[in-house]
Amino acid sequence: MEVHIEDPVLIKRYINGDEKALEILIERHNQRISSFIYSKVNDRTITEDIFQDTFIKVIRTLKRGSYSEEGKFLPWVMRIAHNLVIDHFRKNQRMPMYKGGDAFNIFAFMGDDKLDVESQIIKDQIDSDLTVLIKELPKDQREVLIMRIYKDMSFKEISENTGVSINTALGRMRYALINLRKIITDNNIVLTS
Repeated sequence: MEVHIEDPVLIKRYINGDEKALEILIERHNQRISSFIYSKVNDRTITEDIFQDTFIKVIRTLKRGSYSEEGKFLPWVMRIAHNLVIDHFRKNQRMPMYKGGDAFNIFAFMGDDKLDVESQIIKDQIDSDLTVLIKELPKDQREVLIMRIYKDMSFKEISENTGVSINTALGRMRYALINLRKIITDNNIVLTS
């Protein structure tokens, strides 16, 4: 029966022009991806919007011939959905501040206590990507970002530790975030897996 065909076979069929193959993939993973998105945003309408945006990105990547995740379709799609959830919070300026220890965990933003295997793979990749991205920042911006996010220091404490004014520390944090966003956009990080 058509529904039991493996994901990689369906992806190849879709790339070769079989639209029905994509419908099967969406139907197969709809519940899992929708539940994941809903658990983060807690709103049906926003969930539907992010779900649709996720598959628009999936379709664009497949049509461009940029997909190369043999056998890892669901983790790849979940990562795209996760990035779009983060974008949603960023656009609406409702991203909670990270409070934590030395290791930066982007899932702490979302309050996900029960990471399944796919989510763990995605989380590890995001943590790895973020560590690499932070190293790309100028030293003064990197220093402030690490103190603020990893060490949960106030801007007053950062100012005292770095010997610059609070306004300078705030400015460096702002430029660090702008530069990170630029690096992410320039390198199409949302679509990498």
